[in-house]
Amino acid sequence: MTTTSVPTRRGLAKVGPAFITAALVFGPGSITTASSMGAEFAYELVWVPVIATILMLCFVDLCVRIGLSADAGPIGTISARFTRAAGVLVGLGAFAVTASFQAGNSAGTGAAMSVLFGGDATFFAVLFTLLGLGFVWLPSFYRHLERVMVVIILALVVIFLITAAVARPDVGQVVSGLVPTLPTGSAALVVGAAATTFSVVGALYQIQLVREKGWTAADYGTARKDAVAGTLILGGLSFVIMIAAAAVLNPRGATVQSPADMATILEPSIGAWASTLFALGLWAAAFSSLVGNSTIGGSMLAGALNIEAGGLSSVRVKVCISVVILLGGIVAAVFGGLPVQLIITAQAVTIFVVPLIGVLLVWLGRAPERGELKLSVAQLVLATVGVLFLVLLAVNYLRNLL
Repeated sequence: MTTTSVPTRRGLAKVGPAFITAALVFGPGSITTASSMGAEFAYELVWVPVIATILMLCFVDLCVRIGLSADAGPIGTISARFTRAAGVLVGLGAFAVTASFQAGNSAGTGAAMSVLFGGDATFFAVLFTLLGLGFVWLPSFYRHLERVMVVIILALVVIFLITAAVARPDVGQVVSGLVPTLPTGSAALVVGAAATTFSVVGALYQIQLVREKGWTAADYGTARKDAVAGTLILGGLSFVIMIAAAAVLNPRGATVQSPADMATILEPSIGAWASTLFALGLWAAAFSSLVGNSTIGGSMLAGALNIEAGGLSSVRVKVCISVVILLGGIVAAVFGGLPVQLIITAQAVTIFVVPLIGVLLVWLGRAPERGELKLSVAQLVLATVGVLFLVLLAVNYLRNLL
């Protein structure tokens, strides 16, 4: 088993993989989609991040179980249980999913820096794309990735808790919004929000992350605590941004077309500092996802090409990760800003790939090689509900397109 981590019983060695998952899943798309939902539909869609978080908890734990009892990375594990063709299909599909998000991550770093310092957003997007590329090639990449992601995700928690606190949302309407409804015209946003929190591809990569950490089946308790903490933070961030947007933007009839629109969430109490604080949060989310999302996409591409051996220490895997980063940077440079509609559309498109991955993960969770970590019947039921939820979203989204 490949590992580049520090010993698992000291300090931050007890946490990390799920925090990386949270940081890479929570990006500019998460902020954009959550803000758009609150601005357009107030509190009616509060149920979406709540249900998505519950399902994500199930699938992250499922993938922790697989990773702790597997002898290969995610694509190798799928190929061994099913067929090489299935592994290639999942690898290329996951690569396509992450690549569709990457442009938004690069553009998000540029947009945030442009708000903070002025100047051309495209220049900053290219700059941070190159910095992200350099980060990937650092020695002991996983150890650096883990430390940076933990710091960034904790910083995001502070920034967006402030966002929720100053917005003073209507608690009664928040509670009412927990009852699932689907307002007219909300399908694309619901699918996008589900994709940014209930990320089956992000959960899938947990298989590799626990291997990079060096954890074994004996570390399941520690791994599970990490998974719960990271996933709750992921869902909580989307939740607080959505209710803040519902409290501030919706009463004004405002729409989300740019980072400046989203920054107005903080204006009632912070005033001129709103843009600065929000831009810092946007940059943190964007840069963490720029590196983390590309790590998933590149690793999945390497798996599809059967060159994933060595994990994040492998030069060939790093080359694949670099390809994803460069693709995102090029698209961001062409668009020259934060393409809000492109982000929402890209998130929605992912919903057609992930149900298949979900089915294979559930199957793996019940496979004999899981041993004592085999998925319980209760979790099997919840995981099946998760897959059906993804299928329902895909069908509903397709119906609205037609």
